[in-house]
Amino acid sequence: MTMKPNRLKKGDTVAVIAPASPPNKENLKRGLKFVEDLGLNYKLGKSLYTEYGYLAGNDEERLADLHEMFLDDDVKGIICAGGGYGTARIASAIDYDVIKNNPKIFWGYSDITFLHTAIRQQTGLVTFHGPMLASDIGKEGANQISKDTFQQLFTPAELNYSTELSQIEELVPGSAEGSLVGGNLSLLSSSMGTPFEIDTEGNILLIEDINEEPRAVDRMLNQLYMAGKLQESAGIIVGDFNNCVPERELSLTLEEVIDHYIKLAGKPALKGFKIGHCSPHIGVPLGAAASMNTKEKTLFVESGIK
Repeated sequence: MTMKPNRLKKGDTVAVIAPASPPNKENLKRGLKFVEDLGLNYKLGKSLYTEYGYLAGNDEERLADLHEMFLDDDVKGIICAGGGYGTARIASAIDYDVIKNNPKIFWGYSDITFLHTAIRQQTGLVTFHGPMLASDIGKEGANQISKDTFQQLFTPAELNYSTELSQIEELVPGSAEGSLVGGNLSLLSSSMGTPFEIDTEGNILLIEDINEEPRAVDRMLNQLYMAGKLQESAGIIVGDFNNCVPERELSLTLEEVIDHYIKLAGKPALKGFKIGHCSPHIGVPLGAAASMNTKEKTLFVESGIK
C-alpha cells in the first residue's frame, strides 16, 4: 500500500544527513543556506561531518542518524547532503517499522537510490529522487530550476514533464501507467540478488547514471535485461547519463548501448529527461502513480505528498 508523507510548511524542521559519503563542506554550507531560504529550520545528523574513508562515519553511525531523524517528531522531512557510496551497507540493518510508523519526506538520489528502493518496497512510502544539498544545490551557480523543484514538497502538484523542459526522444512507441520506480543504474544493478532487488513489474522504470563507460552501462543493462527487469516494466524513462563516454578507441556509443537494450525490452520508452547527475535536475516522487505517452513525449507523475 502506497503511503505519502505530509507536506512541508514554512517554519518546519528538516534533517540533513549523509547516509553515504561525506559531503563537500563548503558546498553544504551553501546548501544549508538554501534550506533557510525555503523558510525551513534544519537539524544536522551527528555523523554528517564524520570522515571514515569514503563513508560519512561507520555503518552504525550513519544508520543511527537515519533512525534518529525518522523517530524525531520535530523533524518533518529528511534531505540527504550527498551521495557517493555506502547506503547499501546499512540497508539490511534498517528498522523499517520505524520508517513505516513515522512516514516523512525523504529526499536524495545517486547512491541514495538503494535506500529509495529498500524503503519503498519494505514500507510503501513515497520518497523523492532529487538534487542534494552539497552535490547539487550548494555548488556555485546552481541551477534555479533545480532549486525550484523543492517546491513540490510544500504544495501538492502533479509533475507534467514535456518537451518544454528538455528534448525528449521516443525509443519504443506506446503509452504506459504504473508507479515510478528506479534511479541510479549502478545501484539498481547492485540490488539484484538481495532482499531489496528492484521490483519493476507493472511499474515505470527510471534509469540514470554518471561516469560509467558504455561497456559498464552495457553490463548493467544486460544484467537487468537477463533478470527480466526491463521486460517486466510497464515503460522506461531514460534520465541523464552524464559523462558516460568511452575511454578506449574501440567502443559502442552510449546511445547504441541504451537503444539496444531498451528496444530488446520492447516496452514504451522515452529518453532525454533532465533527471539525474545534470543541471537542471528535476526532482520526482518515486512510488507515486505515473503515466507516459511516447507520441506526446510526456511523463505525468502525481504529487508525492499529502
